[in-house]
Amino acid sequence: MKSATSVLIAACFASSAHAFSAPKTAVATTRTQYVTPRTQSTRNTQLAATPDDDEPELFGGYTAKQRMREEIESPFRKLRLIFFGASTGSALLALYFSILNVAKAATGFSNDIPLDEAVSSTAINVVAVLACAAITWNDYQAGEKNLERIAQGGRLAKLVVSPATAPTKRRTLTEYRRGNRVAICVGGENYVQTLARSLSADQRADENTLAAQIDAVDLVVVPALVDASGAVNDAGACWRSTTADEGDRNFDLERSANVVAFPRGAQAWETYLKQELETARSQGFDPVEKGLVIVVKKNGRVLRRLTGQPPWSSLVGTMEVADGSKFGMPGDDERYMAKALKGDGAL
Repeated sequence: MKSATSVLIAACFASSAHAFSAPKTAVATTRTQYVTPRTQSTRNTQLAATPDDDEPELFGGYTAKQRMREEIESPFRKLRLIFFGASTGSALLALYFSILNVAKAATGFSNDIPLDEAVSSTAINVVAVLACAAITWNDYQAGEKNLERIAQGGRLAKLVVSPATAPTKRRTLTEYRRGNRVAICVGGENYVQTLARSLSADQRADENTLAAQIDAVDLVVVPALVDASGAVNDAGACWRSTTADEGDRNFDLERSANVVAFPRGAQAWETYLKQELETARSQGFDPVEKGLVIVVKKNGRVLRRLTGQPPWSSLVGTMEVADGSKFGMPGDDERYMAKALKGDGAL
């Protein structure tokens, strides 16, 4: 009897355990299904917030690499900022006590320091505060301008273009370094189409050989189509829609295709060109109507900025010497020596 009772009690506990275990599993399953999307969402957010290798974490709007480069270019700037900043604080403290001494001497509260001596000390401290503060501020502003110049150079290097002969191919301007110079020609629709005609048609009595001359000096022309708001539009479509004007003989866009590349990635181009357009407008030029030319050297730095259509004769004729590549680019000696031996150029 006792044995039967024990078996019955055990069976009841077993069924109770089974009855409670199933809902627990179901709850666990439901929780897993709910948590999974949440975990996935969190993971995606973290990945989006994590900087890429090409985009390191920003410190005050500039990357650590950019700040390091600025320190290399101006190694004593931080030391000067610390020294003159501390001097400014010290001069302010001295000025405070000098003013107290003037007040005491003027009211007869203390005869320790004569009034004329207290006033002289106050004047010296005022000059010291102004001088140290001005030096600190100017040096700080110079550092910020240098950082912006370095950051602008980084934006320039990351711009993407596609050659006219290979529209599906993408190349950053960094890939043109050492091998090519780049002329970024910025302007409105009329400007871009005028540029296309100047490179693709015979506009003078003789044959137009500009494309061949541009190619000979390793220059790549990048027309950038912008509007009044600074938005970058499809320069390739504008270029291809160009038709010959009166006086344009033998017009054919294929004649200049080897030396032309079109911008890709409008947002990056707008970010880079924003400062260039603002600078041009501040100097009284309309970059959309008149146009703006930015010539980039083989080392990736800007050689010059021009307004209007590119002066091809002067650009092509002086390019080898103007950007210093003939004398300053390592590895070019062999190239120019080969040209001289073939009779194509002189050392």
